[in-house]
Amino acid sequence: MSKTLIKGGRIVTAADDYTADILISDGRIRMIGEDLAADRDTQIHDASGLMVLPGGVDVHTHLETEIGPARTADTVDSATRAAAFGGTTTVVDFTRQPPGKSPVAGYQDWRELAAKSCVDIGVHIILTDVKADMHQGMKELMDKEGVSSFKVFMIRTGPETIDDGQLQAIMETTGENGALTCVHAENGPILARNMAENVAAGRTHPKYHGLSRPSPVEAEATARAIRLSEMAEAPLYVVHVTAAEAVASIAEARNRGLPVHGETCPQYLFLTADAYETEDFEAAKYVMSPPLRTEADQEALWRALASGHLATVSTDHCPFNFSAATRGIEHSKEMGRESFAKIPNGAPGIETRIAMLYDGAVRQGRLGLNRFVELIATAPAKLFGLFPAKGTIAVGSDGDLVLFDMDESWTVRAAEHHSDVDYSLFEGWPVTGRVKKVFLRGEMIVDGDTWHGRAGMGRYLARGPSGQVG
Repeated sequence: MSKTLIKGGRIVTAADDYTADILISDGRIRMIGEDLAADRDTQIHDASGLMVLPGGVDVHTHLETEIGPARTADTVDSATRAAAFGGTTTVVDFTRQPPGKSPVAGYQDWRELAAKSCVDIGVHIILTDVKADMHQGMKELMDKEGVSSFKVFMIRTGPETIDDGQLQAIMETTGENGALTCVHAENGPILARNMAENVAAGRTHPKYHGLSRPSPVEAEATARAIRLSEMAEAPLYVVHVTAAEAVASIAEARNRGLPVHGETCPQYLFLTADAYETEDFEAAKYVMSPPLRTEADQEALWRALASGHLATVSTDHCPFNFSAATRGIEHSKEMGRESFAKIPNGAPGIETRIAMLYDGAVRQGRLGLNRFVELIATAPAKLFGLFPAKGTIAVGSDGDLVLFDMDESWTVRAAEHHSDVDYSLFEGWPVTGRVKKVFLRGEMIVDGDTWHGRAGMGRYLARGPSGQVG
């Protein structure tokens, strides 16, 4: 039986902050205490002067994803290796229900890809076709496979459109079966009209991506989703919240006691729409949906994270290369050089989430350490049926741990990342606070710049009920 002993680290969870040793055996934390003894079969790691955090939980990734003719740059292997170097030991990925097929078919295809994961991995199913045994397939996945969350794009128009009545029915199915509905909240018909008008007028620069999707487009859809979930008496999770008006709707719902939860992402906390104000194609790096917003929206997001009105910080890691020279046009933003409407939407971020949030939130005094840990690990684990195996440091929990140096300064460089994408949203950004070692179920997989993990070592996570934080 393998054993690992972490000695003398500062253990920080969503509730605690103290110094102790941690003994991990057979993948799980067996003992926490002072001066724990080790036998000769135990691997000992000195954590003196370092924080010991629970492994990060990122519940919003798009790995090996196809969006029309475009394909993301990362494989499951490369993305989850990058996640590990960034201190994330659990991801919950998205996969799509294939057109004309049951959601079960999308899950089965995804399981083949997920077998390459370097960290533990679960899945949400994106629902696209209400005619293809959707509700029966949802129940089968919930009952047999531990899939307890489903996503709907309110943004869609055309054959993948799910209307409000169908969305409410989906919410009723999830609510009745202990699952959670996730929504991408933007008003699809309005933004489609805005995009068409800009393209017709010759306004094709990447900045018109953002101008086609103003904050009221997100705010209206968010408010509507909340009302639908209220009528369905079901929990709701709004992904990648960016706009102050959307935050206000979520806060109002939560103040009324509704189980409404919101997520934001580092790009919306640290970057603004100013990134689009360039005459060249460089702005395509920041084409994501929803787009970057204003400083006022940013401040609303920070306040909501501090108050608890927003529950998690995930990445929405959906990486397309910037240059076609890297891996070809199908993996590249350059697919949209002629028009913003053809630029693949999405951006990288799976490796920088924890360090960026520590530096920008804790060191800047916006959030305390416990709240930081809650956002990156504990709350997502609770909301998506993974707690207490994931998201905390406690006897019986998985031995997923991160040794973190609070004082080491470094600079974000895409060339030093471990994913296959060719740029970073935060290139040249100075950061203080760095992941030093990472353990997955007690096995050290990251030691500084050295990779000790392997593709396929991640386990599939059949999850419990989702949508609750208690």
